[in-house]
Amino acid sequence: MKSEQLSRRSLLKTSAAATIMSASTAFGYQANSALTIGLIGCGGRGMYVSGIFAKNEFARVSAYCDIYQDKLDGAAKKYSGAKAFTKFQDLLASDVDAVLIATPAFLHPEHFEAAVKSRKHIFLEKPAGVDAQGCRRVLAAAKKADPTKRISMDFQQRYGKDYRHAYEVVKSGELGAIKQIRAAWMGGGPAIKTGHAESEEKIRNWFFYRELSGDILIEQDCHNIDVVNWFMGKHPVKVSGYGSQVQRHKGNIYDNLSLSFQFDDGVICSYAANQFGNPGWQDISESFICEQGVVNTSRKGIKIYRPGKDVEEAVTKHDITEDNVNQFIEGARTGKLENAALWGAESTMTAVMALQACTSGKEATWEKVYNS
Repeated sequence: MKSEQLSRRSLLKTSAAATIMSASTAFGYQANSALTIGLIGCGGRGMYVSGIFAKNEFARVSAYCDIYQDKLDGAAKKYSGAKAFTKFQDLLASDVDAVLIATPAFLHPEHFEAAVKSRKHIFLEKPAGVDAQGCRRVLAAAKKADPTKRISMDFQQRYGKDYRHAYEVVKSGELGAIKQIRAAWMGGGPAIKTGHAESEEKIRNWFFYRELSGDILIEQDCHNIDVVNWFMGKHPVKVSGYGSQVQRHKGNIYDNLSLSFQFDDGVICSYAANQFGNPGWQDISESFICEQGVVNTSRKGIKIYRPGKDVEEAVTKHDITEDNVNQFIEGARTGKLENAALWGAESTMTAVMALQACTSGKEATWEKVYNS
């Protein structure tokens, strides 16, 4: 498979064909009824995001699936009357309209591929996978998806109104071209789970094992990377960097790292991340330094700096995951479609490239990593 197959132009062309759809296309029955949701993976994230679905008057969690009884018991308490499954294949064979895939990251390619074949609307937690093979698998499945189904990924920034406003300002050309980027995720990490059998350790604490999560770079830092790709309109072509484990000694993942990405036009993105917990301080943001101004974005809000003008500032007071979920529900019900797995796989592949640079101690290129 050639790397050109994942070029920005081919992605946008494919995405546009899958996105533009009239609301008159077989959605009438859903427009007047609640979208039924099947949850695959009843862990912390799955229960949280499904709870957002449940709060929407046009959605109803009617099924859930997990391999552990305690997780099924928790879902049963929250979603009384919903049907329980222990095999995701059985849930996909049921009559739910849409599925929320919130399983460990290494399972995403398999579960996404099966969901596409079941012809459901799909809301996939990020990342697309934990390696190049997984990303290619998701991309291939996305290209075969039913064009009458909505596919969204939980890259929340793309759906928040403040992020979208910042994006429109940058893309309008008002501030000139992007000349440099700085991004960071300096904060805490997930809690370490205890009290389970030793045989369940890796799945219960999957985040802390690189082969299951893709390390902090792929599982967490892909959020910043996706924003950078989105604003730039393309992926970087190479990256160098380092990661280490100096404070949290659990599993085999980094707890801090530093990277330098380069795009084909010479623009450089400096990136740093840690999961130290940093009491009282964190920096989870992206800054785009343009020819005539600067745009700073984060989940807490945005700031836009223009020459000779007051700083434009907007504070985001809610979890923008809500924006993503609510737009997914509306889109699935009314025919406002997208195929986010196309660009979601690209952003995840960028994180895969970055991880390879860190683990090898050598510069990694897009072409080599994509074809690995």
